[in-house]
Amino acid sequence: MKRTALLCSCIAFFFLPEMRSQVCSGLNFQVLSEIPSDCGHMPLSLLHDQLDRPFLYVAQKEGGLRVLDISDPEEPNPTQGIEVSALGELHVMNLFQAGNYLYLALGNHFGTAAQSSGMAIVDVSIPASPMLLDVWISPGPEGGAGIVLVEGDYAYLGAMGNGLFILDVSNPNEIEFISDFVPDIFYPDQNPDSAKFNARGMALRDQIVYLCYDAGGLRIINVSDKENPKETGRYANPALNGLPRAYNNIQVAGELAYIAVDYCGMEVLDISDTSDITLHGWWNPWNCQTNPLNWFSSPGHANEISYDPGCELIYLSTGKSDLHVLDVSDPSQPDSCNFFGGVSNLQGSWGLGRYKQELYLTYICAVIPFFSNWTGVKILSYDAPCTSATVEEEPLPFSLAPNPAAGLLTLRGLPENTASKAEVFDLLGRRVPTNGHAEWNAGEFSLNISGLSPGLYLLRVESGGKVYVAEFVKIRD
Repeated sequence: MKRTALLCSCIAFFFLPEMRSQVCSGLNFQVLSEIPSDCGHMPLSLLHDQLDRPFLYVAQKEGGLRVLDISDPEEPNPTQGIEVSALGELHVMNLFQAGNYLYLALGNHFGTAAQSSGMAIVDVSIPASPMLLDVWISPGPEGGAGIVLVEGDYAYLGAMGNGLFILDVSNPNEIEFISDFVPDIFYPDQNPDSAKFNARGMALRDQIVYLCYDAGGLRIINVSDKENPKETGRYANPALNGLPRAYNNIQVAGELAYIAVDYCGMEVLDISDTSDITLHGWWNPWNCQTNPLNWFSSPGHANEISYDPGCELIYLSTGKSDLHVLDVSDPSQPDSCNFFGGVSNLQGSWGLGRYKQELYLTYICAVIPFFSNWTGVKILSYDAPCTSATVEEEPLPFSLAPNPAAGLLTLRGLPENTASKAEVFDLLGRRVPTNGHAEWNAGEFSLNISGLSPGLYLLRVESGGKVYVAEFVKIRD
């Protein structure tokens, strides 16, 4: 029996591919607020508080860490932040949250004013009053930083030309250097320009760093031995040989990696064998490979990326094209199904955040490779992409208990004789490693979530050719 059902994200569901496209085209973006800045305080990356508190954290470059109270997203209010004077004058370029800690990637990498690479830890137990705990600054050459991610007791800092730093953050008041790793620059080109090889995008899974190395493509770094990280795989699209190349950011889901590739759109890579990565799909709307000068004239430059696992949608910040949404229900043929903004507004986006039914975009001052005459943050609302649809209603195929949970999360009731896979994602669409593996026994599976930071997560289950998503809450052990 068919009928219209309201399915909120906390309820398991599945969609036919054609329904996803319909959902995507009906996102109905609405601007809730615009928070202007200036070229001396450009917002770059940003994220919503991951503990479901109404705060937005913004890496404001020369402006340090900015915190916005968005209890009313139509009237955001700035609260206390962290100035660069407390951070060794290093600019705040990127940030990551784990529980009540924010990790800041420090050091300008734009233009000729490169700074040292660094990282800071900030306590956001009280978001409106962040407290700086420690700052680590590399004693090595200048180069800045592009991204930071944390897993367990270790932080991984993408330090642009300085490569990858591994830092011990088990004591947030005393960051300790463990090791660094600079991938070689003689791939994919034998006559490289060293300035174009930068560790700037990253994903983490199962002791593997998936590193976007700018002109150096994707590098696979095994970090199981923290003192001796090793590169075990690499990939660069051969269609771009001899052309400008910029692998900017990445999201990993299952055996696929979705990569924002600047003026070349988005590549979908098969990473099931990381020693032999292959191109699975490519969204290349600007035909980047046809002319070496296309980097300057392209109407879009993909930078930050967010994956919605429930609806199988990709959100991309795309420079002077603002925002594109891609349907990846068939990842071999990613297809643009919605957008916000456009070339004619003369505004260029850089950062992208997504949380529940809101999107956050940062805009920068720029001339090359795209012109942008406005800088600031825009908060958008959109119709929840998987909430209302006409579907073939079926009973929920499994139970999920307890919820909230601290240690074990148990699924019961899945079909016994079908292949099943379970993955955990945060609300930014990033896959989150757990201690459990998909070893199903008579339709039951217990997932160890004790290592997760407290917060809200999505459990994505594939079983019997269908996809189910359930929301759960991790509480403190």
